Amino acid sequence: MKIAASGGRRRRAGFYSAIRREVPIRTFNDWNSPVPGFCEVDMVAHGGTSVAGSFIQTLTMVDVATGWTECLPLLTREGSLVVEAISRAQSLFPWLLRGVDFDNDSAFMNDVVVPWCREQKLEVTRSRAYKKNDQAFVEQKNGAVVRRRMGYGRFDGVETARMMGRLYAAARLYVNFFQPSFKLKEKRREGAKVIKRYHLPSTPYERALAHPKVTAAVKKRLRDQYRSLDPVALLAEIRATQEELGNRVDRRAGKARGLQPAHTSALSATAATFAKTLGKTVTVGEPRATHRRTRRPYKTRVRMPSKLDPHLAAIEAWLAEQPQLTALAIVGRLSENHPEEFGTRQHSIVRRLLRALRRKTAEQLLAEEPLAGATTAAPLPGVVDGSGYVGPDPPTAPLVEQAGKAIWRGRSIDIGSSSAMATSG
Repeated sequence: MKIAASGGRRRRAGFYSAIRREVPIRTFNDWNSPVPGFCEVDMVAHGGTSVAGSFIQTLTMVDVATGWTECLPLLTREGSLVVEAISRAQSLFPWLLRGVDFDNDSAFMNDVVVPWCREQKLEVTRSRAYKKNDQAFVEQKNGAVVRRRMGYGRFDGVETARMMGRLYAAARLYVNFFQPSFKLKEKRREGAKVIKRYHLPSTPYERALAHPKVTAAVKKRLRDQYRSLDPVALLAEIRATQEELGNRVDRRAGKARGLQPAHTSALSATAATFAKTLGKTVTVGEPRATHRRTRRPYKTRVRMPSKLDPHLAAIEAWLAEQPQLTALAIVGRLSENHPEEFGTRQHSIVRRLLRALRRKTAEQLLAEEPLAGATTAAPLPGVVDGSGYVGPDPPTAPLVEQAGKAIWRGRSIDIGSSSAMATSG
């Protein structure tokens, strides 16, 4: 029987379903251009290839009106940590939160998160079950922001969570102030065809400045913050933290990988030197530090001795005399000469050896040069245009001489005799 983490109290069946039923549903088409402050909230699991045990989760909050994105790491999926993360995100957003839209996860739909949001005067809604498009804004950022920088590896531990918080602190400024994105303007259907129109790509910062509901004080604070930021320095910080997290990633659940020294020497202290290295890692195919896989030390395969090795010369001599010998015939000869070693069980290894020997012989024949004394065949008497040919006519000659009709491009046309076409030409 499962016991709830809070207080060890038993939860009757359908407890969380009752809370879920109290929260109204909001689909993608129900937003209708809201004011800044309404966010879609979702979690990204960093469990690698297994969801067993405890691992870090990323809480992603996306403002629907502007696309402003905030990401916060959580050590576990717990309602109290979700409340604390939303409180932290409230201080990071340039404006006050007005509403939150969750999915049907039990980490959101519980008696801790929903009542707290209502106490904070936040409008609480949820998406439909198994309908990812209801949360299209946050689902897009889960891939473009979280997965693009964190990958799909397994992360756990307090120190790793602190490093992820450092990465998200730099990524939030880079994404919200310097990374433009498209935003859907309209969508209509014409029969089976769906036509979509998009606004010009812009950053969440630019959308906030252009929105009429954002106050002048907030816009001034955003402009001042924008002037103090350096995108190259932010990107260098992101790469450095990714290098540290790359040493902690564990792609095999339950098998921790030892920490390796971070290759941060490639990142220069100056932004100008770092900017010269941008774009070169993509051309050489170098993956991100958080996406790299551990190189497994493969052992060099050593060929084991075969029981056919002492009889290899004899088999080659047999093939030289009779190239059409089959593997079954060779096994029969070997079993007659050495009945204690060979039998019908060795048919497969003899067949592989026979295939290898014939391939080797074919390669040698292709590699050989033509003989020096070889001469080409003497040309036949007569001219080269074929006028000296005295044999029978080809079988198609009578058909060509016949007059008739043919179908060409759907039309019936007359075809005269060969003599008539010759005179007309």
